Amino acid sequence: MLKGRESVVRLVGKRRRFLPNRETLLSASDDLELELELVTCPVCALKISAQHHAINAHLDICLSESETPTGTKRRKLSQRTLLDSNFFSKSKIHQSQLTNNDDFCGSRHSNSHSHIINNDVVVDAPKAKAAAAAAADVDVTMENVSGVTLQTFIVGRRFFSHENELHVGANISLLPDPHNVKDPNAIKVLSADSGSCKCKVLGFLPRELAQYLSPLMEKYCLSFEGYVTSVPKNPFDFVPIMIVCHKMILHGEKEYEDVEAFKCLWKYAIHVVESAKNCPPGITKYQQNFCLVIHEVIRSNPHLFTDDEKKFMESFTSLSNDSQRLFVRLYTRKGPWFRISTISYSEVLDPQEAVKGLSAMGYICLFEDKDKLHDNDIKEILNLLTVSELHDILCKLKKNCNHGRRKSDLLESLLPSFVDGLCPHLTSLVLDKTGACFRISSKAESLIWRAERLFFLNGEQNLSTFLLVDLGIVKYPTYDCIISEQIFPGQDDLLAYEEAIEVAQLMDEALDGNNVELVLRCIKIADSRISSSSMKTMESTTSELVATFYSSFSASWVYSKVVLLGVSFLERERRYNDAINLLKRLLNCFTCDGRRGYWTLRLSINLEHTGYPNESLTVAEDGLQDPWVRAGSRMALQRRILRLGKPPRRWKTPSFSASIKRKITEVHVQGRPLNCEMGMKNRFYGEDGEQCGVEQLALQYYAGEGGGWQGVHTESGIWLTIFGLLMWDIIFSNVPNVFRTRFQTAPLDMETDSFYLARKSCIESHLQKIHDGMGEEILITSWESHVGTACRGVNWDRHSLTELRAAVTCIGGPCLASLCRHLAQDYRSWSSGMPDLLLWRFHGEYRGEAKLVEVKGPRDRLSEQQRAWLLLLMDCGFNTEVCKVSPVSMSA
Repeated sequence: MLKGRESVVRLVGKRRRFLPNRETLLSASDDLELELELVTCPVCALKISAQHHAINAHLDICLSESETPTGTKRRKLSQRTLLDSNFFSKSKIHQSQLTNNDDFCGSRHSNSHSHIINNDVVVDAPKAKAAAAAAADVDVTMENVSGVTLQTFIVGRRFFSHENELHVGANISLLPDPHNVKDPNAIKVLSADSGSCKCKVLGFLPRELAQYLSPLMEKYCLSFEGYVTSVPKNPFDFVPIMIVCHKMILHGEKEYEDVEAFKCLWKYAIHVVESAKNCPPGITKYQQNFCLVIHEVIRSNPHLFTDDEKKFMESFTSLSNDSQRLFVRLYTRKGPWFRISTISYSEVLDPQEAVKGLSAMGYICLFEDKDKLHDNDIKEILNLLTVSELHDILCKLKKNCNHGRRKSDLLESLLPSFVDGLCPHLTSLVLDKTGACFRISSKAESLIWRAERLFFLNGEQNLSTFLLVDLGIVKYPTYDCIISEQIFPGQDDLLAYEEAIEVAQLMDEALDGNNVELVLRCIKIADSRISSSSMKTMESTTSELVATFYSSFSASWVYSKVVLLGVSFLERERRYNDAINLLKRLLNCFTCDGRRGYWTLRLSINLEHTGYPNESLTVAEDGLQDPWVRAGSRMALQRRILRLGKPPRRWKTPSFSASIKRKITEVHVQGRPLNCEMGMKNRFYGEDGEQCGVEQLALQYYAGEGGGWQGVHTESGIWLTIFGLLMWDIIFSNVPNVFRTRFQTAPLDMETDSFYLARKSCIESHLQKIHDGMGEEILITSWESHVGTACRGVNWDRHSLTELRAAVTCIGGPCLASLCRHLAQDYRSWSSGMPDLLLWRFHGEYRGEAKLVEVKGPRDRLSEQQRAWLLLLMDCGFNTEVCKVSPVSMSA
């Protein structure tokens, strides 16, 4: 796979069925740089792009600087002056249009206000007290909650066996179920009308409410009874109920802290009940999740949608339950076309009416008339036909209808007839078979995609993430989200970001289809759109710390990924000069980026490929002066300088020469090879006669004659797990703006310099505890408190607590603290390339030693990242070595 391809795939996520800018991007002029309209800045007189976001970005920089690029003092401009300035060469924007938008001079940030979001509840910070007061009409005391009525519903109706078990007015009671395997806070809803001694279980309270009522019932002896308010027709719907807190028994005097805890639990319970009123009782879980995404995105980002877009998305809740459920089901399917006759979901009672409702509101495009279809539509609709239906059409057209052919072959036979216009009746024949067809409208597709991206902030998560949580497959950590700044200041920024992701998807599709022309087109588009001003704006309009991770949500950052993938493609095609130009553009535009090391290395290598060794050496030397060139890339550049910088090019030996030429201990192990073919992973016979890889063979050697070591083959896995467990409280501490959704496994700044800088005092204090020997205690506590909870780098299944404790104990506090510090300071650079084996052995019960080993088979060499790690570990005091496995010679 090309370098950068996997990153682009993760960025794009699930490919969109409809790309709003596809035709524009593909039909634009080839000379993209000349295509961009330029205007004159009224402040500095420089030529800039005429796009809205480019003008805003440039003015932010201009107005923040006191002098022009020529050294003259800037004249002061008022807001009026800026509004009257003619930025556009074709038509002047009226002042009334501008005044309705955000101000140019940074005022787009002035209206943003803080939000505090915990992992379940979203609260506006400035309105937190008001929301808390609204949650209860009066100040909560332990005496005045008796008699309070709560409206909620029953979930889990699978327990019903007869319809007469449930009717309007049926009496119910609640019973905590602490032994419930899935949820220890579960509360059963029992039928109080049952004549038998044993009450029948009707279902459960919603989990969101039970987590607060359960401790109230058990610790504070609250009791609830109630009745069924209505019975839904659909057996999958929730059952609305009314419950009353009618009894409370106090045993002695409660401590003040208990009273405060009681108030907190009660207010949260009321908040959940009030929030649930926005979701109809008949709503299914996935339907509720979908509505939650729409509601939260509009609430948190109203400035990113037009009034028409907000009205359209808010109209979703006015649709019938059947229409809502059908839309969510179809949105998560591949599509793009669907046959009404084949729509069948148990929870959608009337699919025909559901389709009509969605069509009336513009969520789907319904086609029953062949005259309304385009050529591309018919090509896609052909895929809806079954093999037998395709056979019938081919037979009617008197074509070869061999029943043994595959669907792809049948489609290949039909398409030429349609494309060449040889069969004008083909469209009628196809629609006769399919019946009425429909697809999700482009407007709905685009807006819901945008809502998903704003909600999850990545392309790897989508609505299925809710399902993983609901099923208990994934458990996300608990943290507070303190939001004081918007990721996208305005809609122009978001639209530019969306268009950049479209280009990334086109690039990915082109590589899949081996469409070289489209690949080059995407490279050219991305290259022309990268602008250094956008990155400078990101650094100037936000604080120094957040800029480094906010930049990943900019269009320029996305285009840089496309360009880097383009560099790999051009290098594969041996178009080194084109690759050199792209790398220079990246280095010029992104001055503060952790990827600069790789870009500099590739530029130096490509210059050497094209016969410019002097320039290659100069690039490598300049790269070592760049603070963003680190780890393996820095090591590779140093080794290039030593190789290229020999007399007569350079007479002086670099100061780092002795450091990188340090001797790394080597151990040689021989084994009986199973295969030693080029391009294949080496396999050997182990000491037990079983087949194994070189790492397992090395483990057997170290366990025996190598010194009686225990250990694991882990590479980076065990180290990232240890780091995550030891630093858990630091990773999920309360830092503004780094947690923005309830589905994060790490803060947004985890792989940036700001992670360490924003938490420096806390990190150093914590590392001191690890240095002083408290690592094992912290590890155990973290494991027991968070086992099974998702955290970046932590693998709960691969390593046992026993192995981790042994490793932490034998490594020792000083080495462990030093390792964690490097990961905290630069997680991105140091989270890969660690040695293959972690070995340990005890000297007594509480003391031991550890060794890290990189294993290499025949013809394998250390990568620069691996070499950098080994030298770093040596500096930290670790015992490291390289184990080289070679086949037993035939003469032996």
